[in-house]
Amino acid sequence: MKKLIGVIRTPFWFVLTALLVAVFIVFPAFRLAANPLAVDEVLKQLDRQQGGFQSLTASIERTKVTVVVNDRSTESGQIEIRHDGKMRIDLTSPDQKTILRDGDHLYIYTPKIRQVEEYDLAKHRGLVDQLLLLGFGTSGESLKKNYVITLQGEETRTGQKVARLELTPRADDLREQISKIDLWLNEANWLTDQQQFYETGSGDYSIVQYSNVARNVPIPDARFRPMWPKGVTRVKPQG
Repeated sequence: MKKLIGVIRTPFWFVLTALLVAVFIVFPAFRLAANPLAVDEVLKQLDRQQGGFQSLTASIERTKVTVVVNDRSTESGQIEIRHDGKMRIDLTSPDQKTILRDGDHLYIYTPKIRQVEEYDLAKHRGLVDQLLLLGFGTSGESLKKNYVITLQGEETRTGQKVARLELTPRADDLREQISKIDLWLNEANWLTDQQQFYETGSGDYSIVQYSNVARNVPIPDARFRPMWPKGVTRVKPQG
């Protein structure tokens, strides 16, 4: 113990201790600047941006990873989405496909086989809206209500600073399908840069990346109307 005390009393340790006191006590503003981003700050930013969000267009790439067989499949295209929940995704690779959401209905049109799948979303509209608008005009209050939020830190993606959140669904019915969601928010506009959805049980996950993002571009209602070529086959997988 005496030896330890002697070391602490040496000039080097005295100066080091004095510097630490100066930085963390005498200059508290420096300490504040060094603090990492807080969850509450992110939620406040989302609240500020939420009111001004009307629409978004972007390039989209989705990669599905099946863990057991180590399989990765990627599809890409364009997405158009509005604050009222209407959405259109035109996939161009590897195969053409149009995914259209209009109110309580979801359509998946596959030109190659001339088929339209029709889904009724009425019973699950709340969950659909929650996922569809995740990071696109989502308020911080809504995010906090529907998820347990953990801030994973800040990163740099494609030259932009992003905040990474881990979201655990509070609703049992959603948690039965998705165990958690990683959400990357671009700090320049607080819109989603990337999402990662982890499936419950299997460990499989999907990564969705957005690029060439344009905010509040007018998108006419006609873009969301289910207008298909004549002669397509309509199927309703949900019965």
